[in-house]
Formats: sequence, structure tokens, C-alpha cells
Amino acid sequence: MKALQYVSVDTPQVDELPIPEIADDEVLVAARSVGVCHSDIELLEGRYIIPFQYPIIPGHEWSGEVMAVGSKVTGLTKGDGVVGECVIGDDHFGFSISGAAAEFFVAKESWLHKLPEGVSWTNAALVEPFSVAYYALMRVGNVNASDTLVVLGAGPIGLCVTAASAKLGAKTIVVEPSEHRREKALSLGAHFAVSPDELAAVLDRESGGRGASVVIEATGRPEVMAQALEIAAFKGRVGYIGIDVGREAPAKLGLIQSKELTITGSIGSPGVWPDTLRFMAQAGIDLTSLVTQRFDVDSATEAVAAARNPAQTIKAHIEFDASL
Repeated sequence: MKALQYVSVDTPQVDELPIPEIADDEVLVAARSVGVCHSDIELLEGRYIIPFQYPIIPGHEWSGEVMAVGSKVTGLTKGDGVVGECVIGDDHFGFSISGAAAEFFVAKESWLHKLPEGVSWTNAALVEPFSVAYYALMRVGNVNASDTLVVLGAGPIGLCVTAASAKLGAKTIVVEPSEHRREKALSLGAHFAVSPDELAAVLDRESGGRGASVVIEATGRPEVMAQALEIAAFKGRVGYIGIDVGREAPAKLGLIQSKELTITGSIGSPGVWPDTLRFMAQAGIDLTSLVTQRFDVDSATEAVAAARNPAQTIKAHIEFDASL
């Protein structure tokens, strides 16, 4: 089978590997669509939030089709469409253990969730980033139509937050320097999408001078993470979802106390996948427009290169069609 591997720092390549064998409690999955994430780029550049070793097959945003099941697997059968969780106990699928960017891969039944009928492979592969956004909103708590919610950053995760926030009824303001990403935020339900230098005036007007009752920081840039404290309202809720590894910026930490802020941080989406799938289905959320480039497995390294160019790419997907 063909698989994308990171063999060392800044060295992605497509290799021929054996089709893996499955144990009694495992499932053999054929990948169908696999997204390339900012975290995948950090992994390629030698950084991640938990330990890992090369070579590693990336791929934690994926959809797939069950090809075979072990004798102890009871809830899945050949032909089922599935998606799977990233944070698995102490391991992260596609980071500390090899992931889905291969024609075939192995997963435990407990990691997997069957897809509702009619969900495309592309939209299904966006369940993982949407679950991260959904989890962050659940962590900040009770987002509803009474909230003025500011999303800092319109990368794929920030755009997923936007779609969820709008469906929950919050007045949603997205802050993003890129015009085409602002346009995408508006198409997903944002009430306002503004450049950073426009935020102060728009937020003051739309919140009646109170500030944002909810801020979701989705850039992972330390200077923007610091700004989140400044735009939050008194007793506001601030959720940190963008990932940064090792950088620093000055921040007015006294605002945490003086504004009585509630601050949460989240990584992945443990425990919320069934809720996420129900929410997406019942709210009719379609995120396929986030995929701006598609590549086959032979061009998988080009998908990685595209993901490293956020000025041109919102989300690059690698598409597979192998079967047994």
C-alpha cells in the first residue's frame, strides 16, 4: 500500500508499505479523505505537544471505510463509513502513533464512530476539526443567543468555531487579516468578519461597550492569545484552542482577576464525538467548502506543501480510493 510518511524533520515522502495485519479487537480501515492540519506541519518541523518519533504516518482528520474487522469487534462491519478520535488515552493518533494518511490503517473499535447516512467523505473528514471547535465551545459553557462571541483567527478551526457559534445563536464576530478567509467566515454564518484594526469599533458597537462575553482564540499566536484577555467583557469566558509550542508574548495577566474572567484551554475533543456528530447532522452543518485543494496519494507531499501556504490554502485534503 501507499502511505505518506514523515521520515525526519522536513522530509515527507510517499512510501510503499505492507498492508497492516489486525488483531482480534482491531479494524482495518481504507482511508477515503484525509486533511492536512497545522499540527501536522508542526509535527513535520519536529515540534509537537507530546513526545513522538520518526518515521510516522500523519493523518488525524480523516474519513474511511471499514475493510475488515477482528473477531472481537461487534459494532462494525465491512463497508461501514467511519471517523475516528485523535486523543486516545496518552496517545495522539497521527502523532505519537501512526495515523490515517495511508491507503489502509488499523484502529481500535473504541476509537471509531459510524457515519450517519448521506455524509460525504469530505465532510466526514472535517468532523475532527469541527469536534475540536465544538469541544472548545462546550468547555467555555452555555454559548447562546445572549452572547457576543469573538473568534480570533479564521483558520480551519476558527471557521469551525464560527459555524458552531452561529448555529448556537451567538452574535459571532470573526477577526482575520485575510479577506478571503473573512468571506468564508461570513458564508459559514458569522455576523461580522473584520480585520484586526476594525475589531475595536465593531465590538464596542455590537456589545454596547461591554466587550466580548466569549472569546475563542484560534490562532495559536502568543500576541493574539494575550489580546484575548483585553477584549473580553467583565465576567467573560475565554477559550484557548490555537496551539502554540514554546513561544512567548507579554500579557496583561491582571485582567484575569480584575475582569473575573473564566479561562479554559482545550486540546483535541475527548468524549464529545457522538454529540459532535449529532450536532452536525441536526444543525445541517456542511464544511466541505473549507477544502480548497485536493490531492491523490501519489501527490500527498504536495498536499503538505499546500498546507504550509495558508495564504492560498484553507484546507488541503488527500483523497484515496483503494479497496481490498
